[in-house]
Amino acid sequence: MKNKLKSLLKNKDNRTLIENFFSLSALQVVGLILPLITLPYVLRVVGFSNYGIIVLAASLIAYFQSVTDFSFKITATRDVAIFKHNQKKLNLIYSKVITIKAIFLLLSYLLITVIVLVYPPFREEMLVFFLSMPLLLGYALFPEWFFQGIEKMKYITFLNIGIKVFFTVCVFIFLKQKEDYWIYPFLQSAGFVGAGLVGQIILLRKYKLKFVFLKKRQIRNTIQENIPVFVNQFVPTLYNNTTTFLLGILTTTNLVGIYDAIKRIIDLAVKVINILSRVFFPLINRKKNVFENYRKLILIFTSILSIGILLIHPYLFWYLNIDYPDALLILIILVVGIIGFSLYDIFGLNYFIVKRNDKLVMKNTIRASLIGLVLVFPLISFFGIIGAAINLSFSRLIMGGGMWFKYFKMKKIYEHD
Repeated sequence: MKNKLKSLLKNKDNRTLIENFFSLSALQVVGLILPLITLPYVLRVVGFSNYGIIVLAASLIAYFQSVTDFSFKITATRDVAIFKHNQKKLNLIYSKVITIKAIFLLLSYLLITVIVLVYPPFREEMLVFFLSMPLLLGYALFPEWFFQGIEKMKYITFLNIGIKVFFTVCVFIFLKQKEDYWIYPFLQSAGFVGAGLVGQIILLRKYKLKFVFLKKRQIRNTIQENIPVFVNQFVPTLYNNTTTFLLGILTTTNLVGIYDAIKRIIDLAVKVINILSRVFFPLINRKKNVFENYRKLILIFTSILSIGILLIHPYLFWYLNIDYPDALLILIILVVGIIGFSLYDIFGLNYFIVKRNDKLVMKNTIRASLIGLVLVFPLISFFGIIGAAINLSFSRLIMGGGMWFKYFKMKKIYEHD
């Protein structure tokens, strides 16, 4: 066993994969633990009502986060992985990302400002909304796409953990009374903007990237090329969010809390699968023959993870204080959705997008998302919280199953690539 481990670590690609996996795993663990530490304190100090305003502002910003990112976490990562040793190409990729993100950032700021000023409930809390807006600048500046492309996930980990630790410490220092709730979004924004600036400094000083002004044609062509992946990344958030939103409108906030608590178990599993996907994505772009091993690894891992969740569910429910009669049924339904998510990550992201068949993935995503949007109202109306779980898992199965079907249908076409 010891010799096999040494042999495994001698291979540069294996060492990179292991380093990146543990870097992203550390980030996710810290990202899960720190909010559990701060949230009870924040709720006790500012109260549920004021915290709800903060969440509402963050939710509005989250829609525009996908817009400002404009799929570069996938497309720019893919390009950097391929041209990581070509400085001229890297400068061009960097310039495209910065230019287009800046354009969409300005448009997003304009739209958010109009929404906040026009809608009276938002206008009454405009300070919180405007202090949340710099989050978008932080997201736009943070070069996660570059670090992932060159397979140096440790930078993503260090900077993100730095943000979270800074934010956690500042919350305990500066939030002292109910009226301090505006400080919360201010601290969040300050942390993300700071990390984004540090990330840019690393790109300019360590990796010698240079910004070059682009022609209008280059900007237009890049936007057109990225639209399929952008749609593919943005659309699923609509049916996902709509499921929870409609559950709150058509049932009770208590059921929304139960659904969200159970869903958090699934979200954790999805994050772990997503870590593996992100770790392998740059390598598969460079070495297409790695895909088969990746496919087998994820399928086995997903099966073990799904079974494991069901086996330890009594402990999970005890920890989360869940005693709803149908909780296990809801968990089983949502676990099935993990399989659909896994199939999408395998065949959609790490196969067809690697093969640059972005439009095929986009069409599949739109189809699955529209089905989810159409079914969400009747499913929740007739089956309540169980209908919400069915809708989410069914949509994920359609999305992942569609990619799996296309893979076996088109596999022979790519065999000679």
